[in-house]
Amino acid sequence: MFATPLVAQVFPAQSSAVLRRRLGGVAVVSMRLLVLGGTAWLGGEVVRAALVRGDEVACLARGTSDVPVGALLVRADRDDPQCYSALEGHFDAAIDLTRDPTHARGAVSALRDRVPHWVFVSTCSVYADDATPGQDESGPLLPALTGAYTMERYGEAKVACEEAVLSSYGIEHAMIARAGLITGPGDHSDRTGYWPLRFAHPASDDGAVLVPDAPDAAVQLIDVRDLATWLVDGAAHRTSGVFNAMAQHVPLPEYLDTARQVAGHTGRVVPVDQEWIAARDIAPWSGPRSFPIWLPQPDFAGFSTRRVDAALGAGLRPRLLAESIRDTLKWELRGGPGRQRRAGLSPGDERELLAEFGDRRGTRR
Repeated sequence: MFATPLVAQVFPAQSSAVLRRRLGGVAVVSMRLLVLGGTAWLGGEVVRAALVRGDEVACLARGTSDVPVGALLVRADRDDPQCYSALEGHFDAAIDLTRDPTHARGAVSALRDRVPHWVFVSTCSVYADDATPGQDESGPLLPALTGAYTMERYGEAKVACEEAVLSSYGIEHAMIARAGLITGPGDHSDRTGYWPLRFAHPASDDGAVLVPDAPDAAVQLIDVRDLATWLVDGAAHRTSGVFNAMAQHVPLPEYLDTARQVAGHTGRVVPVDQEWIAARDIAPWSGPRSFPIWLPQPDFAGFSTRRVDAALGAGLRPRLLAESIRDTLKWELRGGPGRQRRAGLSPGDERELLAEFGDRRGTRR
């Protein structure tokens, strides 16, 4: 359902609450924006991007964290179907970050008459086929989740959320952003900060760093700041359609080389192949004792090689990879390089694995 190609459209904002002003010599549409969320990483960046534009922002969230200064926080539990009654008046657009289909359905049902345009932050994990490279937004989707949300059914849950939004708003009044792996300062998943930090602070005394020997693997990221800005612009201009929201993919070796250059690493790079990795229980992608953002090939040859023509055509402007890595590394260093991490190899694990690898010399790139 809703898996056919969808063409991006831009509808001019028509609410009487919308004002036009100029920011840096460019005409900007100011609006009254509702953010469902706004207290976590991407949500906070969305709010900041909207405030920079001069938008009036209200956030509905149950989080204990505050929203950026300048936004209104309405504390509410979305498990309560009546929570949306705490919001006053109409909004020009809403941006929803939920992963719970019950919350998605409740929001569009309660707010359809008060919000003319809906932006939903989905994920590239909605796709059923991760093996075929170069797929666009028409690729087959996972079955929509029908039961209660669990993290193990994240992709299916986001499919169900998409269906709720499109059933209520139709494609003419909805923007579905299927985000890729989000990077940038603030990545508390520890996935995209792992490699720059490890190159900056190798675990071994001689500076050697263990990396996947995966010339066919790819990386496809989107900086949180670029994604947030694009979501807000899409809300303001009523962009509609379904989009793979990420930058063009790059080969994993190119990403690692860039991270190494940014970090100023001059030690050995020790590549280990997929069979060696699996035999030592090093997990792919994320989590403890893992090689973050690496995925086994060829089973995941399509996961990080999706087409992004539609998003780029609709104004998404990803920054240079080196800039994003540099800013992420700065954030990591401020947090302390020795902290316990959620993803990657611990320094002790890496030292043991390097010792087990033996006298294979690795390479200096």
